[in-house]
Amino acid sequence: MSSALEAVQQQLVAQLDGNGALMDLVSGIFDGPPPRAAFPYIALATGASLDWSHKSGTGRELSLALTIHDDGETAARLHRVMALVEQALEPGLDDPAGWQIVTFDFRRTRILRSAVSPWNGLIEYRTRVLRA
Repeated sequence: MSSALEAVQQQLVAQLDGNGALMDLVSGIFDGPPPRAAFPYIALATGASLDWSHKSGTGRELSLALTIHDDGETAARLHRVMALVEQALEPGLDDPAGWQIVTFDFRRTRILRSAVSPWNGLIEYRTRVLRA
């Protein structure tokens, strides 16, 4: 059985992969920044996993973060990609194998850029799961 974090991340990627408009805009979804991907792309950050168990079951509270990297001159394309990510995840996720999703909540977005790096758009979610 996979870890809760791995199982939920797989569902998250499947949900994003199923959004044609999003996948038409990005070069891919990766586990961390890839060495030579075309912009824009989505990178999953390693999430935190906290105990969310109860007397009769095992549970986890997971922090999920996606970073969209884009080298555009303005943040317009980044904003479009971020909106499509939020739209794709708005209905929530299907239960991954071995786990039941109890909550899946949007937490925050943030856009960052320094003078020498591409745009970075961060989107964070929190999910709570119980072992099925």
